[in-house]
Amino acid sequence: MKKETLLVAFSTQKGGAGKTTLTVLTASYLHYVKGYNVAVVDCDYPQFSIKDMRERDMRNVANNPYLKKLAYEQFTRTSGKRAYPILESRPEEAIETARCILDTDTPPDIVFFDLPGTINNHGVIRTIATMDYIFCPIAADRVVMTSSLTFAGLVNDTLVSTGQSNIKGLYLLWNMVDGREKTDLYEVYEKVAGEMGLCILKNRLPDSKRFRKEGAEEGGRSLFRSTLLPPDRQLIKGSNIDSLAEEILDLINLKQ
Repeated sequence: MKKETLLVAFSTQKGGAGKTTLTVLTASYLHYVKGYNVAVVDCDYPQFSIKDMRERDMRNVANNPYLKKLAYEQFTRTSGKRAYPILESRPEEAIETARCILDTDTPPDIVFFDLPGTINNHGVIRTIATMDYIFCPIAADRVVMTSSLTFAGLVNDTLVSTGQSNIKGLYLLWNMVDGREKTDLYEVYEKVAGEMGLCILKNRLPDSKRFRKEGAEEGGRSLFRSTLLPPDRQLIKGSNIDSLAEEILDLINLKQ
């Protein structure tokens, strides 16, 4: 009996909330560190940010002896495990695009979709309704929160609560949190989200430059965000990516 692949999306209406970075970091951590088989569908049309990142990663590894050594060691350690596939797609065609990896004898454990949070496109809404789980990154900013709560609230009210979708869970995720910032916005918005019937993940991701660290093209020895290599072990400390990945695994019932 062929296993069922879970479809998981990071989605939000507001640009710059970090959904693309979160997609890559979560996919890479689960694929290269935790041993799951992962695929990514890049729906960031027309620029395809994750596909473009993969091309930069390949150049970086090819031109950097240290990264090339890391890639070889990883390949050996994982018994020849390949990099996860990245597919390009328009958001409304994402499921059909994913068929080439879903309808195989060895489908992945998880397919991550980097989706826009548009709610005025019926094709995108159909794609969102097909997901098993949706994670919406949020930040303690009134514009971001207004946009994100509007999107999440509509998805919850029209798709999740009505049972007119495949969605088993919709979760908000605090991203770019400044630990030094003294604000009651987090508590205020968590109360608002709760009143709307929305859940927020326990783990919060800090506002840190490491989330933009891909590795210098010349001589860089550490990288955090990569589609070919796992996050550097030292940079993972304090990033909460490992804790977030474990929380997501618990929520989607995919613990090994």
